[in-house]
Amino acid sequence: MEPEALGYGPRGLQSGTRDETVIERIFQQIRAEGETARVDIARNLGISAATVTTITADLMARGLIEETAARTTGTVRGRPRVALRLRSQAHVVAGLKLGDRMTTLVLIDFQGRQLAETAVPQIAHFTDTGSIVRLIEKTLDLGLAQAGLTREDISAIGVGVPGFVDARAGLIHWSPLLNDRMVPLRALLEDTLNCPVAIDNDANLLALAELWFGVGRAIRDFIVVTIEQGVGMGIVIGNRLYQGTRGCGVEFGHMKVQPEGALCRCGQRGCLEAYVADYALLREAEMALPHMTTQPQDRLDELFAEAKAGNLAARSIFRRAGRLFGIGLANIVNIFDPELVILSGEQLRYDYLYSQEVREMMEANSLVLGHPPVELRLHKWEDQLWAKGAAAFAMDRLTHRLLVGEQEYA
Repeated sequence: MEPEALGYGPRGLQSGTRDETVIERIFQQIRAEGETARVDIARNLGISAATVTTITADLMARGLIEETAARTTGTVRGRPRVALRLRSQAHVVAGLKLGDRMTTLVLIDFQGRQLAETAVPQIAHFTDTGSIVRLIEKTLDLGLAQAGLTREDISAIGVGVPGFVDARAGLIHWSPLLNDRMVPLRALLEDTLNCPVAIDNDANLLALAELWFGVGRAIRDFIVVTIEQGVGMGIVIGNRLYQGTRGCGVEFGHMKVQPEGALCRCGQRGCLEAYVADYALLREAEMALPHMTTQPQDRLDELFAEAKAGNLAARSIFRRAGRLFGIGLANIVNIFDPELVILSGEQLRYDYLYSQEVREMMEANSLVLGHPPVELRLHKWEDQLWAKGAAAFAMDRLTHRLLVGEQEYA
């Protein structure tokens, strides 16, 4: 396919043509490889060398990629081979993860290299929208100061939020961090920070972090399940993050496991989260173990210690949570048939969610088709890496806008 057939004329890219997909494929190939030659791009993507040359020349003219000496082994005769890579100085993006105890931030350059990281304690468990915006401002400014940058140096910001998030509309329907509902957080942040903002559910962004920086770089289809204050999930299919039609799907924690069952903090009953999340375990502990004396933030540790010491009431709480969690995992496996399920999150410090009984429950309730069971892997990410997923999301949205020319940041 020649350049003119892709929509290239004497002025370069012509918007609204089918070349947009080819441009993004070439760009993503360079990003994935780190450094790669034009001839390798043409061969790997099955497009003509002339098309690759024309498109990469346009990307270089816009300052998005640059040439560098290709890595070689042994003695090479003749003209040195030239490779292409992303131009690190082209853009800087920020990624933030909002948590109930800590807000974390990372800054990355256009090659994905980390420039700074910082964290700010979250004072209130529930707070108002204005306080969240001010907290994000404070965290961003601390990170920028650490990197010797200003707000004007930032091209985009990504924010991961627990709860029901409409990523396309930039709207938080509900979050355990906020007293308010239906919060237009993206618009509020863009007005305050004067910068494009992308928001999404934090579990989605952890899946994106796995795709960009973790085990997902070598796997096409995988699922990340997070267990923190709640239960979340991110799905990657064909190396792309799945978000649902309205951008707010994949709520594993709100899968119903018991009709008219325990009350969930989302307001409904019978959700998996209402039996597995920390608040659900502590709710049962208050009835089964009224002698607990520690501070609220330490009671889950005390409950786990009681279970390990042989307390039957404490053990039964964790055992039921683990069994229901195993059934939930089996449902995921039966629906998606992923190559890998990754477990991550703060609650992995308690082994009841990945015990042998949980694995056996998952396998016993999964379809038997003659294949080996789905691999279940633990990956205990720190909060900074969740924030790195938010930065990857911002970078992905930014590059799409740069390459396709869309003005709408959604």
